[in-house]
Amino acid sequence: MILKKKTGHWFYPIAALFLAVLMWQLVVTLADIPIYILPSPLDTVKALLTDFGMIARHLIATLYASLLGFTLSVALAFILAIAMDSFGVVKKSLYPILIVSQTVPTIAITPLLIIWFGFGVLPKILIIVLMCFFPICISLVDGFDKVDGDYLRLFRSIKANRWQTFYHLKLPHAMVNLFSGLKIAATYMLMAAIIGEWQGGTDGLGVYMVRTKNAYALDKMFASILVIVLISVALIYLINKVASRVNHWK
Repeated sequence: MILKKKTGHWFYPIAALFLAVLMWQLVVTLADIPIYILPSPLDTVKALLTDFGMIARHLIATLYASLLGFTLSVALAFILAIAMDSFGVVKKSLYPILIVSQTVPTIAITPLLIIWFGFGVLPKILIIVLMCFFPICISLVDGFDKVDGDYLRLFRSIKANRWQTFYHLKLPHAMVNLFSGLKIAATYMLMAAIIGEWQGGTDGLGVYMVRTKNAYALDKMFASILVIVLISVALIYLINKVASRVNHWK
Protein backbone atom coordinates (compact mmCIF):
# COMPACT_ATOMS: atom_id res chain seq x y z
CA MET A 1 0.00 0.00 0.00
CA ILE A 2 2.84 2.40 0.92
CA LEU A 3 4.71 1.56 -2.31
CA LYS A 4 1.52 2.20 -4.29
CA LYS A 5 1.07 5.61 -2.65
CA LYS A 6 4.69 6.56 -3.38
CA THR A 7 4.34 5.43 -6.99
CA GLY A 8 1.15 7.46 -7.40
CA HIS A 9 2.82 10.48 -5.82
CA TRP A 10 5.50 10.57 -8.53
CA PHE A 11 3.56 9.14 -11.48
CA TYR A 12 1.22 12.05 -12.22
CA PRO A 13 3.79 14.89 -12.28
CA ILE A 14 6.23 12.77 -14.31
CA ALA A 15 3.48 11.81 -16.76
CA ALA A 16 2.38 15.45 -17.10
CA LEU A 17 5.98 16.55 -17.68
CA PHE A 18 6.51 13.82 -20.27
CA LEU A 19 3.38 14.86 -22.17
CA ALA A 20 4.42 18.53 -22.09
CA VAL A 21 7.89 17.70 -23.46
CA LEU A 22 6.36 15.43 -26.12
CA MET A 23 3.97 18.19 -27.23
CA TRP A 24 6.87 20.66 -27.34
CA GLN A 25 8.89 18.30 -29.56
CA LEU A 26 5.93 17.66 -31.87
CA VAL A 27 5.09 21.36 -32.26
CA VAL A 28 8.69 22.30 -33.10
CA THR A 29 9.06 19.37 -35.53
CA LEU A 30 5.70 19.66 -37.31
CA ALA A 31 5.76 23.46 -37.53
CA ASP A 32 9.43 23.39 -38.60
CA ILE A 33 10.31 26.15 -36.11
CA PRO A 34 13.94 27.31 -36.53
CA ILE A 35 16.32 26.49 -33.71
CA TYR A 36 17.11 30.19 -33.17
CA ILE A 37 13.41 30.78 -32.40
CA LEU A 38 12.52 27.71 -30.32
CA PRO A 39 14.82 24.71 -29.95
CA SER A 40 13.24 21.30 -29.43
CA PRO A 41 13.89 19.15 -26.34
CA LEU A 42 16.24 16.99 -28.43
CA ASP A 43 18.17 20.09 -29.54
CA THR A 44 18.39 21.18 -25.91
CA VAL A 45 19.79 17.84 -24.72
CA LYS A 46 22.22 17.75 -27.66
CA ALA A 47 23.47 21.26 -26.80
CA LEU A 48 23.89 20.25 -23.15
CA LEU A 49 26.05 17.29 -24.14
CA THR A 50 28.18 19.15 -26.70
CA ASP A 51 28.77 22.23 -24.51
CA PHE A 52 28.81 20.42 -21.17
CA GLY A 53 32.36 21.50 -20.26
CA MET A 54 31.59 25.20 -20.65
CA ILE A 55 28.25 24.89 -18.84
CA ALA A 56 29.90 22.99 -15.97
CA ARG A 57 32.56 25.70 -15.56
CA HIS A 58 29.94 28.42 -15.32
CA LEU A 59 27.76 26.24 -13.07
CA ILE A 60 30.58 25.92 -10.53
CA ALA A 61 30.83 29.72 -10.29
CA THR A 62 27.06 30.03 -9.82
CA LEU A 63 26.89 27.26 -7.22
CA TYR A 64 29.80 28.72 -5.25
CA ALA A 65 28.07 32.09 -4.86
CA SER A 66 24.65 30.46 -4.35
CA LEU A 67 25.72 28.12 -1.55
CA LEU A 68 27.76 30.81 0.18
CA GLY A 69 24.87 33.28 0.01
CA PHE A 70 22.41 30.61 1.15
CA THR A 71 24.58 29.73 4.16
CA LEU A 72 24.86 33.39 5.15
CA SER A 73 21.09 33.75 4.75
CA VAL A 74 20.42 30.85 7.13
CA ALA A 75 22.87 32.20 9.72
CA LEU A 76 21.48 35.75 9.54
CA ALA A 77 17.88 34.46 9.64
CA PHE A 78 18.57 32.45 12.79
CA ILE A 79 20.23 35.39 14.54
CA LEU A 80 17.44 37.83 13.73
CA ALA A 81 14.62 35.33 14.38
CA ILE A 82 16.02 34.51 17.81
CA ALA A 83 16.43 38.22 18.57
CA MET A 84 12.82 38.94 17.54
CA ASP A 85 11.55 36.00 19.59
CA SER A 86 13.55 37.02 22.66
CA PHE A 87 12.88 40.75 22.64
CA GLY A 88 9.44 42.11 21.82
CA VAL A 89 10.77 45.57 20.95
CA VAL A 90 13.07 44.07 18.30
CA LYS A 91 10.16 42.22 16.69
CA LYS A 92 7.90 45.29 16.76
CA SER A 93 10.65 47.39 15.18
CA LEU A 94 12.00 45.01 12.53
CA TYR A 95 9.08 42.80 11.49
CA PRO A 96 7.20 45.54 9.56
CA ILE A 97 10.46 46.67 7.94
CA LEU A 98 11.18 43.12 6.76
CA ILE A 99 7.71 42.88 5.22
CA VAL A 100 8.01 46.24 3.44
CA SER A 101 11.52 45.39 2.19
CA GLN A 102 10.06 42.60 0.07
CA THR A 103 8.09 45.11 -2.01
CA VAL A 104 11.33 46.47 -3.49
CA PRO A 105 12.18 44.65 -6.77
CA THR A 106 15.49 42.83 -6.44
CA ILE A 107 16.33 43.52 -10.07
CA ALA A 108 16.17 47.26 -9.27
CA ILE A 109 18.66 46.92 -6.40
CA THR A 110 21.15 44.83 -8.35
CA PRO A 111 22.68 47.69 -10.42
CA LEU A 112 23.22 49.69 -7.21
CA LEU A 113 25.06 46.80 -5.57
CA ILE A 114 27.27 46.45 -8.64
CA ILE A 115 28.06 50.19 -8.55
CA TRP A 116 28.91 50.03 -4.84
CA PHE A 117 30.78 46.71 -4.74
CA GLY A 118 32.02 46.14 -8.28
CA PHE A 119 31.65 43.19 -10.66
CA GLY A 120 33.00 40.47 -8.37
CA VAL A 121 31.22 37.78 -6.42
CA LEU A 122 30.19 40.06 -3.52
CA PRO A 123 27.18 41.75 -5.21
CA LYS A 124 25.93 38.33 -6.29
CA ILE A 125 26.15 37.00 -2.72
CA LEU A 126 24.36 40.08 -1.35
CA ILE A 127 21.52 39.63 -3.85
CA ILE A 128 21.16 35.99 -2.78
CA VAL A 129 21.07 36.98 0.89
CA LEU A 130 18.45 39.66 0.20
CA MET A 131 16.20 37.13 -1.54
CA CYS A 132 16.79 34.04 0.61
CA PHE A 133 17.00 35.56 4.08
CA PHE A 134 13.37 36.71 4.30
CA PRO A 135 11.46 33.39 3.89
CA ILE A 136 13.79 31.60 6.31
CA CYS A 137 13.58 34.31 8.96
CA ILE A 138 9.81 34.76 8.76
CA SER A 139 9.25 30.98 8.83
CA LEU A 140 11.37 30.67 11.97
CA VAL A 141 9.62 33.55 13.73
CA ASP A 142 6.25 32.04 12.85
CA GLY A 143 7.40 28.65 14.16
CA PHE A 144 8.56 30.14 17.46
CA ASP A 145 5.23 31.97 17.86
CA LYS A 146 3.15 28.82 17.29
CA VAL A 147 4.51 26.88 20.27
CA ASP A 148 1.58 25.74 22.43
CA GLY A 149 1.14 27.94 25.50
CA ASP A 150 0.57 24.87 27.69
CA TYR A 151 4.06 23.64 26.85
CA LEU A 152 5.54 27.04 27.70
CA ARG A 153 3.77 27.03 31.07
CA LEU A 154 5.01 23.50 31.70
CA PHE A 155 8.61 24.57 31.08
CA ARG A 156 8.15 27.56 33.41
CA SER A 157 6.74 25.27 36.10
CA ILE A 158 9.91 23.14 36.05
CA LYS A 159 12.06 26.30 36.26
CA ALA A 160 13.53 25.99 32.77
CA ASN A 161 15.51 29.07 31.79
CA ARG A 162 15.13 30.91 28.49
CA TRP A 163 17.92 28.96 26.76
CA GLN A 164 16.53 25.58 27.88
CA THR A 165 13.04 26.55 26.73
CA PHE A 166 14.38 27.63 23.37
CA TYR A 167 16.62 24.61 22.77
CA HIS A 168 14.28 21.87 24.02
CA LEU A 169 10.90 23.32 23.06
CA LYS A 170 10.83 26.22 20.61
CA LEU A 171 13.56 25.11 18.23
CA PRO A 172 12.22 21.55 17.70
CA HIS A 173 8.71 22.90 17.13
CA ALA A 174 10.01 25.45 14.61
CA MET A 175 11.80 22.83 12.49
CA VAL A 176 8.80 22.19 10.23
CA ASN A 177 8.52 25.92 9.54
CA LEU A 178 12.27 26.20 9.06
CA PHE A 179 12.36 23.56 6.33
CA SER A 180 9.38 25.18 4.60
CA GLY A 181 11.35 28.42 4.52
CA LEU A 182 14.47 26.61 3.32
CA LYS A 183 12.58 25.10 0.38
CA ILE A 184 11.31 28.52 -0.66
CA ALA A 185 14.78 30.03 -0.27
CA ALA A 186 16.35 27.18 -2.26
CA THR A 187 14.14 28.03 -5.23
CA TYR A 188 15.22 31.68 -4.95
CA MET A 189 18.91 30.90 -4.52
CA LEU A 190 19.94 30.11 -8.09
CA MET A 191 17.52 32.68 -9.50
CA ALA A 192 19.10 35.41 -7.35
CA ALA A 193 22.62 34.42 -8.42
CA ILE A 194 21.62 34.46 -12.08
CA ILE A 195 19.99 37.89 -11.75
CA GLY A 196 23.29 39.19 -10.39
CA GLU A 197 25.19 37.57 -13.25
CA TRP A 198 22.79 39.04 -15.82
CA GLN A 199 23.35 42.54 -14.50
CA GLY A 200 27.13 42.51 -14.27
CA GLY A 201 28.75 39.16 -13.64
CA THR A 202 32.01 37.95 -15.14
CA ASP A 203 31.20 34.24 -14.98
CA GLY A 204 28.34 31.94 -14.04
CA LEU A 205 25.28 30.52 -15.76
CA GLY A 206 23.70 33.97 -16.00
CA VAL A 207 26.67 35.23 -18.02
CA TYR A 208 26.55 32.08 -20.17
CA MET A 209 22.83 32.64 -20.83
CA VAL A 210 23.38 36.26 -21.89
CA ARG A 211 26.19 35.27 -24.26
CA THR A 212 24.18 32.46 -25.87
CA LYS A 213 21.14 34.73 -26.20
CA ASN A 214 23.21 37.38 -27.95
CA ALA A 215 24.56 34.70 -30.29
CA TYR A 216 21.02 33.39 -30.96
CA ALA A 217 22.20 29.99 -29.70
CA LEU A 218 18.91 29.33 -27.95
CA ASP A 219 19.55 25.61 -27.77
CA LYS A 220 22.50 26.32 -25.45
CA MET A 221 20.45 28.84 -23.51
CA PHE A 222 17.70 26.26 -23.00
CA ALA A 223 20.38 23.75 -21.96
CA SER A 224 21.50 26.10 -19.18
CA ILE A 225 17.86 26.54 -18.09
CA LEU A 226 17.53 22.75 -17.96
CA VAL A 227 20.59 22.57 -15.69
CA ILE A 228 19.11 25.22 -13.39
CA VAL A 229 15.84 23.29 -13.14
CA LEU A 230 17.61 20.00 -12.40
CA ILE A 231 19.79 21.58 -9.69
CA SER A 232 16.75 23.26 -8.09
CA VAL A 233 14.79 19.99 -8.06
CA ALA A 234 17.78 18.20 -6.52
CA LEU A 235 18.05 20.85 -3.79
CA ILE A 236 14.35 20.57 -2.93
CA TYR A 237 14.64 16.77 -2.84
CA LEU A 238 17.67 16.99 -0.53
CA ILE A 239 15.91 19.42 1.83
CA ASN A 240 12.84 17.16 1.93
CA LYS A 241 15.03 14.16 2.79
CA VAL A 242 16.78 16.04 5.61
CA ALA A 243 13.43 17.39 6.86
CA SER A 244 11.91 13.90 7.00
CA ARG A 245 14.80 12.73 9.17
CA VAL A 246 14.86 15.77 11.45
CA ASN A 247 11.07 15.91 11.83
CA HIS A 248 10.48 12.16 12.14
CA TRP A 249 8.88 12.70 15.56
CA LYS A 250 6.09 14.73 13.90
